[in-house]
Amino acid sequence: MIPPLIKVKGLKVHFPIVSGIMRRVVGSIKALDGIDLELNKKEVLGIVGETGCGKSTLGRAILRLVEPTEGSIEFSGRDILSQSKEELQQFRKSAQIIFQNPFASLNPRKTILESIGESLLYHHIVDTPEEQKERVAEVLSLVGLPASAMERHPHEFSGGQQQRICIGRAIALNPLFIVCDEAASALDVSVQAQILNLLQELKEKLSLSYLFISHDLSLIRYLSDRVIVLYLGKVMETGSVQAIFENPQHPYTKALLSAIPKNHPRETRQRVVLHGEIPSARNPPSGCPFRTRCPYAQPICAELPPKKVIIDVATGLPTHEYNCIL
Repeated sequence: MIPPLIKVKGLKVHFPIVSGIMRRVVGSIKALDGIDLELNKKEVLGIVGETGCGKSTLGRAILRLVEPTEGSIEFSGRDILSQSKEELQQFRKSAQIIFQNPFASLNPRKTILESIGESLLYHHIVDTPEEQKERVAEVLSLVGLPASAMERHPHEFSGGQQQRICIGRAIALNPLFIVCDEAASALDVSVQAQILNLLQELKEKLSLSYLFISHDLSLIRYLSDRVIVLYLGKVMETGSVQAIFENPQHPYTKALLSAIPKNHPRETRQRVVLHGEIPSARNPPSGCPFRTRCPYAQPICAELPPKKVIIDVATGLPTHEYNCIL
């Protein structure tokens, strides 16, 4: 059996709340509260949920851009939370991130050659300026931009071209894993399609694995192989794209899917109406965090909800699992 590229167990990220002149810790924001996931090689794992559910924090915690409070993260069988500075530098070459806002993630004072090429020199991928230019030109070609673009600055490009540059910066070090943090949400719909197709092509060509974070379910369905549904820092449901979109089990997943715009006015779809606001991550509800808004909530939901595994009748294999009592 091939081991997963990334294995996360019991991941928690709590941000302290400080108050007063002495800056005492008076509480914490539970951005992530016990996340388990696995990502295989050359696989796309989609992370979906409402704003504030912990999607971006999850991606950054796996890359150690945010330090986890508790739990373990393994990359190729190695615990990255216990790595030394030198080992972490090697990990940085294998794991990269594409941010949501391309213009904000590019230094306006630096040329594209500097933005992409600095990491090549730092990680000793190249040794001379000539090799640096050759590699940057190769990367720009992979993302569909001319080599002449390396002498220009970010403001001279459109939003879609800027995101292509950010993708090029991410693949320049030949990584195995990339976190796509809302990589297409800031773009026009027509440009979104181009960026998604580019990510798909690069995945096949460079054997990449993606953690694809998005609130747009249509993007998740197009690019992902498996999906994790997050709500208030906890996993509500996880499974293959087909299982989640065609046979959702958790009420929250059903509510998200029912909010997708219809393809045709005559299309009929069951509408799941949610009441109330998302609870505070400082003091989330016990048991299932969704129970305060769930139309099917029962008293037992206040306790730790059991995890159910859905078995495919034809194959006898599990298709997905969800935390609910229904």
